[in-house]
Amino acid sequence: MSEPIDLYWSFRSPYSYLALKQINDIAARRDVEFNVRIVHPLAIRDPEFFVSRGMPWITYLLKDVFRLGEMTEQTISIPKPDPIVQDLTNAKIAEDQPYIYRLAYLGILAAESECGLDFITTVSPIIWSGEDWTAENRLSEALRNVGIDLAALEAKISGHQTELDAKLDANDKALREAGHWGVPTTVLRGEPFFGMDRLDALEWRLDQLGVS
Repeated sequence: MSEPIDLYWSFRSPYSYLALKQINDIAARRDVEFNVRIVHPLAIRDPEFFVSRGMPWITYLLKDVFRLGEMTEQTISIPKPDPIVQDLTNAKIAEDQPYIYRLAYLGILAAESECGLDFITTVSPIIWSGEDWTAENRLSEALRNVGIDLAALEAKISGHQTELDAKLDANDKALREAGHWGVPTTVLRGEPFFGMDRLDALEWRLDQLGVS
């Protein structure tokens, strides 16, 4: 059997998006299976997170992700619209969040349909393209090209939001029990590797375990 690796992942995390290139490379080269476990962004899990850090922290984060995008030869722009409705002048998030819950629910359902990695790999570049990712049929057409029926996934949301929220909470709890709270985090045999800059350490551990 393929070596299972839990992948804790968020649709609003630019580092999660940028990590997908190496994650998919690992999946293509090694006998592993990434189990996508969607969590809400920290802005939802901890609404005071960005407020407590202030605008200089956010400004640096943006500089860093654009630099990493250039370094890894990946396109990344500020999402339009932002999956999290947030006032970037004071870092406060809005009470009404029309995008992130839908994305998170779809990610949970895709993972349960055993197409989680294909789903996030297809959707993320569109979100981070800098173009309107909510445009009609944009996501559905891209997903259709990898054999995923977006309408079928969305049909499973109605009437099941409470159950899906519980699954998101369970993933957050499991992430913290594994030893971290941020994304992307991979967990191999109970050992957490936080950040795209720890994927090399993940591969080192796979080599130690003889997982080729």
